Amino acid sequence: MINCQIPTGLIVSCQAPTDSPLYDPIVIAAMARSAINQGASGVRIDTPSHIAAVRQQISAPIIGIWKQQLPGCEIYITPRFEDARAIADAGSDIIAIDATLRNRPLPEEDLKTFIARIHSELGKLVMADVDTIEAAIAAAQAGADTVATTLFGYTFETKHLRPPGFELLAEIIKKINVPVICEGGISSPEMAKKALDIGAKAVVVGTDITGIDNKVAAYKLGIC
Repeated sequence: MINCQIPTGLIVSCQAPTDSPLYDPIVIAAMARSAINQGASGVRIDTPSHIAAVRQQISAPIIGIWKQQLPGCEIYITPRFEDARAIADAGSDIIAIDATLRNRPLPEEDLKTFIARIHSELGKLVMADVDTIEAAIAAAQAGADTVATTLFGYTFETKHLRPPGFELLAEIIKKINVPVICEGGISSPEMAKKALDIGAKAVVVGTDITGIDNKVAAYKLGIC
């Protein structure tokens, strides 16, 4: 039984570089709690330890991911079922996965099978992170509960493009019948509103809210 709904409006991604002082479960949990206290409908969190810490602080939906760099594989956002299980056990309500058309790490875990196992064995919703309209359609057909533009601009096929992918967002909304989330490159409230006006169910904002390291480095570069 899946007892969760896809968050609407603002979702805050609370993550930090691994070499940052912010990369601490207590700090990530504080970010998440602050985001929810200020009205965010959910948070997106990486790694089981961070998810577990956040779960202790909030009852709002957690979109869980686990970035894994596997040898010879470009897919890194929750690439295998064992990774999905770990973040589900840590407290995730929704499992976000790389749903691009790139080769998956395990041949026996095709996208449809992967999503079906998350539904049936873990009882969790699936958020499909995609980069193209073809990947979005395939993810919806494979059973994803929501599709997000997360990987637009971050794959070989889209590396020449810069997020946010508003045109891709609009095209996905027209062509699939599951909720669509805009993620990637949102750097102002105005941009977030534009995504919602286009028809996104929710907008994920990360660096512009919680990315202290990147924001300070950008300011320093701009004034020095």
